[in-house]
Amino acid sequence: MSSLPKDNGFIGESVAFQEMLSILARVARYDTTVLISGETGSGKEMAARAIHYQGQRRDRPFIPVNCGALPDHLVENELFGHARGAYTDARESQIGLIAQAEGGTLFLDEVDTLTAKAQVSLLRFLQDGQYRRLGGSLIEKADVRVVAACNSDLSQAIDEGVFRADLYYRLAAMELQVPPLRARGQDAVLLARHVVAEAARQYHLAVKELHADTVNWLLGYAWPGNVRELQNRIQREFLLCEEPEIRVRETAPDSDRRQQPDRRLACPTTLNFNEAKQQVLQAFERGQLLRLMSESAGNVSSAARLAGKERRALGKLLKKHGIAPENFRHS
Repeated sequence: MSSLPKDNGFIGESVAFQEMLSILARVARYDTTVLISGETGSGKEMAARAIHYQGQRRDRPFIPVNCGALPDHLVENELFGHARGAYTDARESQIGLIAQAEGGTLFLDEVDTLTAKAQVSLLRFLQDGQYRRLGGSLIEKADVRVVAACNSDLSQAIDEGVFRADLYYRLAAMELQVPPLRARGQDAVLLARHVVAEAARQYHLAVKELHADTVNWLLGYAWPGNVRELQNRIQREFLLCEEPEIRVRETAPDSDRRQQPDRRLACPTTLNFNEAKQQVLQAFERGQLLRLMSESAGNVSSAARLAGKERRALGKLLKKHGIAPENFRHS
């Protein structure tokens, strides 16, 4: 995957992230519509760009569209364009975003926010690849690959009658799920170090290491804003840091968020009792290991003594949870 964009969102060694990259590489080969799902800030647009630049249309335009920012009455105008005189202020004809993406990829972000009317317009275009500019008489044929993204569960939106099932099936010829940062284990530490290195280069500063407490915080925080939140937070902490190592300063908003229930401890109602119990135990076990690593500064022998366990047994648990002791050691 060496040709993927070298950006913060495409740094990671976790199983969940590597599996996503593997699927992405296969999806990129086929010139079909793709539906990308994932939480806000998890990297859906970056995944869409990777699909484009790994695909057959890499030398053509990539046009992103934030559907959530398009007023309902302007959706057709923005997507299809308009002819001169189509409405009062239409003094000149104008091509739409579909025409701008000709030969390339049209990325429809937040497609789940489209109104019923806009969904009909999009569905009609996807069915035959044809459209007509507002106020125009000529039917135009488009050659674009459509990649869409959503934050919400579209199956639930379909059940509730707010998203069309036929549009979903048109968009989801291929599907890609971008994992949330909290499911990516040590990737948070790798990303944070990359953010520090990039900020140091941009602002001509010396690179600083992450304090062990910061590493512990990175691994224990639920990251509701995902990669985007991490980028903003770590860059801010680095630029304001006057110490040799970067310590995360707890502010009120972050403290409030940390007091909320960790979504990793929440058990889906579809789990039976034993599965739910196992999930909670796994989360508890991981939390204890993070605490031990922090208190022992990454010394496995010391952590084993604190836990009353054999060093080898503790080492196996650390490996099981993907926790690297060296990330907690002071430089």
